[in-house]
Amino acid sequence: MMKSIISRVSKIVIPSTSLEKSKKQIAQLAFDLVEKEIMKFPEVIDLEFGGSFAKGTWLSKDADVDIFIRFKKNTSEEKFEKISKKIGFNSLKKYSPYVRYSQHPYVEAKIKNTKINVVPFYDVKIGEWKSAADRSTFHTKFMDKSLTSKMKNEVRILKTFLKSNGIYGAEIAKQGFSGYISEVLILHFGSFENVIKSISEIKENQVIGKTSKKFETSVVIIDPIDNNRNLAAAVSDENIGKFILVCRAFKEKAKMDFFKNRKSRTSNEYWNNLLVVKFEYKSRSPDIIWGQIKRVTSSLSTQLELGGFKVLRSKPHTDQQNEIYLFFFLESTKISQIYSKSGPEFFREDSSKSFISKNLKNSELLWVSNNKKIISLEKRKHIEAVNFMTEFLKKNLQTGVPKGLQSDFKRGFKVSVGNKNLSKSIKEAASELVSTDGTLLYFN
Repeated sequence: MMKSIISRVSKIVIPSTSLEKSKKQIAQLAFDLVEKEIMKFPEVIDLEFGGSFAKGTWLSKDADVDIFIRFKKNTSEEKFEKISKKIGFNSLKKYSPYVRYSQHPYVEAKIKNTKINVVPFYDVKIGEWKSAADRSTFHTKFMDKSLTSKMKNEVRILKTFLKSNGIYGAEIAKQGFSGYISEVLILHFGSFENVIKSISEIKENQVIGKTSKKFETSVVIIDPIDNNRNLAAAVSDENIGKFILVCRAFKEKAKMDFFKNRKSRTSNEYWNNLLVVKFEYKSRSPDIIWGQIKRVTSSLSTQLELGGFKVLRSKPHTDQQNEIYLFFFLESTKISQIYSKSGPEFFREDSSKSFISKNLKNSELLWVSNNKKIISLEKRKHIEAVNFMTEFLKKNLQTGVPKGLQSDFKRGFKVSVGNKNLSKSIKEAASELVSTDGTLLYFN
């Protein structure tokens, strides 16, 4: 069963000869334009194709063409960024280029529905990395020679599988599996079928690859060109879990459904348990803003818990233009006015004395319980999550919000419950918190 499904999928994901030809023409056109431009700059040594296009692991639906420009390694970071932007903009000026951000800015444009990325990197030896892209060309050469053409097609099947189940993509917003991880897995296990079987039986902290270093992640995937680097460090536990579960489900009962985009099952019953914090931010690179909003979501979850609100799930979202939403799925947005605070045991003379004298004035009631402890009954100031959060953000920005976001919050924010005022796309992002994940529905 599994074999026949896999062969059906391979027919869909492997690009046709005509598509391959047109992709190559577009790539060559872009390459020639960039090549002309780099002649003007002595800092640039040469250029080469990179990424999935160069490795022959691209998907017929959406393959970017990456053109890497190699800088002399003593080029300053400022020149590195400035010149690479200039080269990108001048060479692709007919195709309305724009800047995208990774660790360094790079230029992107579209030629006939194909994204062209012009990415700078330093001419360094293995292990002497100066920028995030320096490894990429080594990855490209290594995979191009290590993967057989059959394996390259198996990579395409694995990428489609990851994509359909919403766990593909290395960007910090997604924290999923990168194209390179897909290649490493196929190279290590030999085929898509073997990846499915091995991942469905994977043990905690299992190491895929060879390394002498110890890593703390749920699973460890070693970069074959740098055995001190754990590729799985960039993948969230949630996505690792989904991958394992979906592999088990596919192994048990292979169907074409696994390669179609999976819809989650949303429950409309729980929208009123959703606390939403909305604010606007001054534009900055996605890597930076996502790092900041993930931190603030976790720190505000902690504050809600301290205030007595139980946070079941939370997540940030941004339109990557100017709006940010933080979603908190609470057990209840309204909690009880009173709660009990457990003090020391009565045998501990000093601490029980100080607990009693401290709480005698302010607590509602005080008693000795059957478990030998002294208990104080306290009254909460806020029993509504919206009021609690609004006041917290007004008074405690310094303690609850990362420095980089404080000025954005100072310009204003809005706290609400439910999905009444959310636009369609924002509601879609929020619905993830009140849904049964699509990858779990295979177990029906």
